Amino acid sequence: MDEHVAPIAVALIDDQQLVRAGFRMVIDSQPDLSVVVEASDGQQALTELAARHVDVVLMDVQMPKMDGIEATRRLLADPDAPKVVVLTTFDNDEYVMSAIRAGASGFLLKDVPPEQLLDAIRTVHRGDAVIEARATRRLLQHVGPLLEGSAPEAQLPEELTPREVEVLEAMAYGLSNSEIAAKFHVSETTVKTHVGRVLSKTHSRDRVQAVVFAFQIGLVKRADLLGTEG
Repeated sequence: MDEHVAPIAVALIDDQQLVRAGFRMVIDSQPDLSVVVEASDGQQALTELAARHVDVVLMDVQMPKMDGIEATRRLLADPDAPKVVVLTTFDNDEYVMSAIRAGASGFLLKDVPPEQLLDAIRTVHRGDAVIEARATRRLLQHVGPLLEGSAPEAQLPEELTPREVEVLEAMAYGLSNSEIAAKFHVSETTVKTHVGRVLSKTHSRDRVQAVVFAFQIGLVKRADLLGTEG
């Protein structure tokens, strides 16, 4: 890591001190990552995060006083808020859907291998999704009806090129960068460039939020996804 580049600042929000200690040990072992905030409930998290800049928040779901979903929702009401990855011990669609609706950039089980945790932090920080492409498709089949038409004032930005619109649509169908590259016969580097422009032009924090936007404006509908299954 370049010594002049500040490490990615991470916040750990979990009511179990041992969980925080374990995550902190793993994260602080990396030269490009640093835990700068810890909190044991959602309310404390909002207070701590209001006073300290962080890049990525690891947010537990089930906590006293204020749960992680509500804390995420309130935190992300600020357009300059950090990226949030929701943590849970349960592989439950309801938690994932709630996290996405609250604006989270990803979802991880607490028992993920250390390397997957580290990769998730870096992935979210650069604006990509922590939710697997296939899982995105499965989840949006559930949340689609809640998202479709939920932002009638929102429109497809005129500055999006036809290819960028195609890339956004492909993202909403749950295609990975490599699958998009194959679909359009271009390199993954080119796809990453397109994805970056899509995020910028749709004012999306990350890939997950861009997909949510595609549903909200009606670019992709739940019925379309159902038609791609099988």
